[in-house]
Amino acid sequence: MRTVYVNGVFCPEDEGRISIFDRGFLFADGVYEVVLVQNGVMVDEMPHLDRLDRSLDELRIAHPMSRGALRSVMRELVRLNRIRNGLVYMQVTRGVAKRDHPFPKNAKPSIVLTAKRISMPSQETVENGVKVITIRDIRWERCDIKSVSLLPNILGKQEARDNGAFEAWQVDADGNVTEGTSSNAWIVTQDGELVTRPATNDILNGITRLSILKLAERQGLKYVERAFSVDEAKKAEVTMEAEEEQSSK
Repeated sequence: MRTVYVNGVFCPEDEGRISIFDRGFLFADGVYEVVLVQNGVMVDEMPHLDRLDRSLDELRIAHPMSRGALRSVMRELVRLNRIRNGLVYMQVTRGVAKRDHPFPKNAKPSIVLTAKRISMPSQETVENGVKVITIRDIRWERCDIKSVSLLPNILGKQEARDNGAFEAWQVDADGNVTEGTSSNAWIVTQDGELVTRPATNDILNGITRLSILKLAERQGLKYVERAFSVDEAKKAEVTMEAEEEQSSK
């Protein structure tokens, strides 16, 4: 049985408790982050924590603990669950209050962390890729905040599964790809240009996305941040996705 962390306490997963009046449950009033653990090392840990801080600040949710304390909790959770390759999931909500839309006064944020083992993608998947469909982007206008409100993403991912695909690329009203339901979208044009949508409020600025851009700069690869259409993606030399929420599914 896994060990989880809930509001200051490490406990078995079946003993973790959150109030039914937590605003994360009632309103999806919260944010989250997922950090990959590979060979016992947390990948891009600090950028993930930077983005967590940004998401909290954008929603005016109090920070539940210092960064140093949070990092200590993450490491202890990895140790207790004996994770070598896996994920650390952390979620912070505005806290417990009566069900009323305005922000409650003096609310204490709730924090939950879990960890699980995962399998790395197979060599076949890496070499041959996965199937992707396109769907209409029906999300809100602040996709740059990593909110726990993911219902449009869930519906899109399920539509992909129903069509035998791994991912669904979401398409805006202008016919341009925004991003996948759990990944950023990329293409390599026939001219060898690496293209991804700019990091505005239309997409989540993926940590994997930022790492790829840094690698491209380091390798001297030509890239551009701009919108691209579904038709352009179909004609591209290569289409790619940078998975933001790795999964063991």
